[in-house]
Amino acid sequence: MGYPILRLWEDILPAGARVALPPLPRMIFVVHGALTIGDRSLSDGETWHGECALEARAGQSGVSTWRWELTSELKAPAAPPGVSSREKLSAELRTVPDGDLLLRGDSVAFPPGGCAYPHRHQGPGIRCLLEGGIRVDTHGASTSYGPGAAWYESGPDPVFAQAAADRASRFIRVMVLPRTLFGKSSIQYVNHEDESKPRAQQYKIFADFPIARPIG
Repeated sequence: MGYPILRLWEDILPAGARVALPPLPRMIFVVHGALTIGDRSLSDGETWHGECALEARAGQSGVSTWRWELTSELKAPAAPPGVSSREKLSAELRTVPDGDLLLRGDSVAFPPGGCAYPHRHQGPGIRCLLEGGIRVDTHGASTSYGPGAAWYESGPDPVFAQAAADRASRFIRVMVLPRTLFGKSSIQYVNHEDESKPRAQQYKIFADFPIARPIG
């Protein structure tokens, strides 16, 4: 049996374009423009989340979005005509925690020069940088990311994050976590002395909803 897959898409819809999506656990983040899903109208920085099938319609100036989906399908579906859908990143989730699960979507913001001390999370996820810059150290290697770049973190593997020194930075992420963490932080610091230090990062939760265990 394989593993469940978390995918991050970048969708660009021209004015008035419509797209129908099948039922899957997902979060959609509006990067720029306007989008209508059901009776909800979304604009820059707003999100939609859920598991139902949906139809989305772009506003008069079009829209660009980031779309995270949890699936068991190895083959990615084709985009409808007139819509540009690019897979930014996909990852097999080999470290899904035991027990009941939730899907969390949130943003993490750093002031200039802020950092996240060596830490782990209690589940895997994909991040995408919205603004600024960030360097991520893990497995003895350092990788720097600029706006629009995405990366995967397994959860159990320790990570250190250093934000750009000259500007504020923020990324959007979606993780699969134990349901017991509903509304609670998923971070676990590697070094005990870091637990009491002030945190530079600020969080905003967009989505925290229960999901069934994904099937690989």
